[in-house]
Amino acid sequence: MKFPPFCDIIVIGFSGLNENKIIEISNKTYNYLKEEFKKTFQENKEKEIKIFKPMPAPIDKIQNRHRYRIIIKTEINEEINNILNNYLKKVYEKDLKNIRISIDVNPNKMI
Repeated sequence: MKFPPFCDIIVIGFSGLNENKIIEISNKTYNYLKEEFKKTFQENKEKEIKIFKPMPAPIDKIQNRHRYRIIIKTEINEEINNILNNYLKKVYEKDLKNIRISIDVNPNKMI
Protein backbone atom coordinates (compact mmCIF):
# COMPACT_ATOMS: atom_id res chain seq x y z
CA MET A 1 0.00 0.00 0.00
CA LYS A 2 2.78 2.42 -0.84
CA PHE A 3 2.25 5.93 0.50
CA PRO A 4 4.51 8.99 0.62
CA PRO A 5 7.40 9.23 1.23
CA PHE A 6 7.85 5.79 -0.42
CA CYS A 7 5.93 6.86 -3.51
CA ASP A 8 4.08 9.89 -4.86
CA ILE A 9 0.34 10.34 -5.08
CA ILE A 10 -1.07 12.32 -7.98
CA VAL A 11 -4.70 13.42 -7.82
CA ILE A 12 -6.34 14.60 -11.04
CA GLY A 13 -9.53 16.45 -10.16
CA PHE A 14 -12.45 17.23 -12.46
CA SER A 15 -15.34 19.53 -11.66
CA GLY A 16 -18.19 20.95 -13.67
CA LEU A 17 -21.88 21.71 -13.80
CA ASN A 18 -22.80 18.75 -16.02
CA GLU A 19 -22.11 15.44 -14.26
CA ASN A 20 -22.31 13.40 -17.47
CA LYS A 21 -19.61 15.56 -19.09
CA ILE A 22 -17.40 15.16 -16.02
CA ILE A 23 -17.81 11.39 -16.09
CA GLU A 24 -17.06 11.35 -19.83
CA ILE A 25 -13.89 13.46 -19.61
CA SER A 26 -12.61 11.63 -16.53
CA ASN A 27 -13.06 8.25 -18.28
CA LYS A 28 -11.31 9.55 -21.41
CA THR A 29 -8.48 10.85 -19.25
CA TYR A 30 -8.18 7.52 -17.44
CA ASN A 31 -7.98 5.59 -20.72
CA TYR A 32 -5.50 8.06 -22.24
CA LEU A 33 -3.18 7.99 -19.21
CA LYS A 34 -3.38 4.21 -18.87
CA GLU A 35 -2.39 3.82 -22.52
CA GLU A 36 0.43 6.40 -22.28
CA PHE A 37 1.86 4.80 -19.14
CA LYS A 38 1.69 1.39 -20.79
CA LYS A 39 3.51 2.61 -23.93
CA THR A 40 6.14 4.56 -22.00
CA PHE A 41 6.91 1.99 -19.32
CA GLN A 42 6.22 -1.34 -21.04
CA GLU A 43 9.93 -2.22 -21.07
CA ASN A 44 10.56 -1.03 -17.52
CA LYS A 45 8.97 -3.76 -15.41
CA GLU A 46 10.39 -2.25 -12.22
CA LYS A 47 8.39 0.97 -12.62
CA GLU A 48 5.20 0.48 -10.66
CA ILE A 49 2.28 2.70 -11.59
CA LYS A 50 -1.16 2.26 -10.07
CA ILE A 51 -3.88 4.29 -11.71
CA PHE A 52 -7.31 4.07 -10.16
CA LYS A 53 -10.50 4.47 -12.17
CA PRO A 54 -12.38 7.78 -11.96
CA MET A 55 -14.62 8.06 -8.94
CA PRO A 56 -16.63 10.77 -7.22
CA ALA A 57 -14.65 12.88 -4.79
CA PRO A 58 -15.50 12.34 -1.08
CA ILE A 59 -17.55 15.54 -1.25
CA ASP A 60 -18.98 14.95 -4.69
CA LYS A 61 -20.80 18.25 -5.19
CA ILE A 62 -19.86 21.76 -4.07
CA GLN A 63 -21.76 24.85 -5.23
CA ASN A 64 -23.61 22.85 -7.91
CA ARG A 65 -20.31 21.59 -9.37
CA HIS A 66 -19.93 17.81 -9.61
CA ARG A 67 -16.48 16.51 -8.64
CA TYR A 68 -14.64 13.38 -9.79
CA ARG A 69 -11.02 12.37 -9.46
CA ILE A 70 -8.38 9.93 -10.62
CA ILE A 71 -5.65 8.83 -8.22
CA ILE A 72 -2.23 7.69 -9.43
CA LYS A 73 0.40 6.11 -7.17
CA THR A 74 3.95 5.99 -8.48
CA GLU A 75 7.34 7.60 -8.15
CA ILE A 76 7.10 10.75 -10.22
CA ASN A 77 9.86 11.42 -12.74
CA GLU A 78 10.38 13.46 -15.88
CA GLU A 79 8.57 10.95 -18.12
CA ILE A 80 5.42 10.99 -15.97
CA ASN A 81 5.61 14.77 -15.73
CA ASN A 82 5.78 14.97 -19.55
CA ILE A 83 2.79 12.65 -19.97
CA LEU A 84 0.71 14.80 -17.60
CA ASN A 85 1.84 18.04 -19.29
CA ASN A 86 0.99 16.67 -22.75
CA TYR A 87 -2.42 15.64 -21.47
CA LEU A 88 -3.08 19.15 -20.13
CA LYS A 89 -2.03 20.70 -23.46
CA LYS A 90 -4.51 18.47 -25.30
CA VAL A 91 -7.29 19.38 -22.88
CA TYR A 92 -6.67 23.11 -23.17
CA GLU A 93 -6.75 22.85 -26.98
CA LYS A 94 -10.31 21.49 -26.74
CA ASP A 95 -11.49 24.57 -24.82
CA LEU A 96 -13.88 22.70 -22.53
CA LYS A 97 -16.41 25.12 -21.11
CA ASN A 98 -17.48 24.96 -17.46
CA ILE A 99 -15.05 22.11 -16.74
CA ARG A 100 -12.07 22.50 -14.42
CA ILE A 101 -9.20 20.04 -14.32
CA SER A 102 -6.51 20.15 -11.66
CA ILE A 103 -3.44 18.03 -10.95
CA ASP A 104 -2.15 17.88 -7.41
CA VAL A 105 1.01 16.00 -6.47
CA ASN A 106 1.18 14.68 -2.90
CA PRO A 107 -1.84 16.65 -1.69
CA ASN A 108 -2.14 17.52 2.00
CA LYS A 109 -5.84 16.73 1.94
CA MET A 110 -7.72 14.43 -0.40
CA ILE A 111 -11.21 15.87 -0.04
